[in-house]
Amino acid sequence: MRKGTGNPNAASRATTECGVTQELTPDATGLARAADLLRQGQLVAFPTETVYGLGGDARSDTAVARIFEAKDRPRFNPLIVHVPDTAAARRIALFDDLAERVAAAFWPGPLTLVLPLRPDAGLSPLVTAGLDSVALRVPAHPVARALLTAFGGPVAAPSANPSGRVSPTRARHVIDGLSGRIAAVVDGGACAVGVESTILGLVGGAALLRPGGIPAEALEDCLGHPLATGGSAERPNAPGQLASHYAPASAVRLNALARQQGEFWLGFGPDATDADLNLSPSADMVEAAANLFHYLRQADTAASGRPIAVSPIPEHGLGRAINDRLRRAAAPRP
Repeated sequence: MRKGTGNPNAASRATTECGVTQELTPDATGLARAADLLRQGQLVAFPTETVYGLGGDARSDTAVARIFEAKDRPRFNPLIVHVPDTAAARRIALFDDLAERVAAAFWPGPLTLVLPLRPDAGLSPLVTAGLDSVALRVPAHPVARALLTAFGGPVAAPSANPSGRVSPTRARHVIDGLSGRIAAVVDGGACAVGVESTILGLVGGAALLRPGGIPAEALEDCLGHPLATGGSAERPNAPGQLASHYAPASAVRLNALARQQGEFWLGFGPDATDADLNLSPSADMVEAAANLFHYLRQADTAASGRPIAVSPIPEHGLGRAINDRLRRAAAPRP
């Protein structure tokens, strides 16, 4: 893997002019290089426990605009801001007692909180899509935390893939989708959770805005009451709410108990013995979530334009997040 060397400004110019995406190792040298690129307003992909994020300085209009450009992302879709700890999050958003309790229970980890934005937060308005709320997360992945600490500021980071396509859970996925569009990727191996963070809205009452790596049941236990759901594909107030999202190039058919002629079958559980790939032969939800995006990519390549059929996934625990991603992958394309 290539590490950044020599004059940082010269390396940055080479990246933007020659279309070279550096591949950095997750050691002190690689993280220092990544932090320096972020300070220059460049984009750096990095691992979290959920998926790889595409990071840019959340205070820089130019850096955030580059995120939208690299991903071909709709401008009205807000971004998640990653910070190293709750203290940094409090400098950006207003925390009430409920927000403090939830943050204490689940941070660092795969949970994003949507909270009222502080007037003096200093974020680019592109991050929030003009809303008066902000999506914040403290990731648990040691590489992500080390990079955020080295950079010393808030990092806006949606998933590091072209908008609407399958999310990346390995550095190679990032390169496959964004090579030449971003300055660097820090290779921290495979992501353990494999689906994006759960998004909990805490503006005007608690609401589940996106299922994810923290099961809704765990949040309900913490809150002491069932969760309402919120969000809109037409006017998103958090990431991941577009109707068509996380999509492979091939069409996707859900709840398939067997393949139809010509289909590639992505199975789940011990009954899917004839599946081309199986998210979890033992029906383990954690294993299925970790494999989801990687297997969707493999299925898309192997299918070569044929439809992908996907076995039913139980609608509980992490299954809610898996099914959310699959429904959006199967939705009609814009």
